[in-house]
Amino acid sequence: MSGATRRRRAIASVVLWWGGLTLLLLLLWLRSRAAGQPTDLARCAASEVLLVAVGEAGDWLRRRWLAHRRSRSTRLPPA
Repeated sequence: MSGATRRRRAIASVVLWWGGLTLLLLLLWLRSRAAGQPTDLARCAASEVLLVAVGEAGDWLRRRWLAHRRSRSTRLPPA
């Protein structure tokens, strides 16, 4: 992969990540407005941070679990 392609992919990844987070924040804020319990953006941002942290922790656990299972399947049985 060339340097330009790698750079474009990294920029697209960051733009999509932050765009998704911004959209999530907007959806949380609009949902609170629609429910008749308007709140400020700071509280919605705190909720978003919690959701992202839980998602990232779950992804980390999933990756660890898959790595653990792969390492167990490649071990040779005792002789």
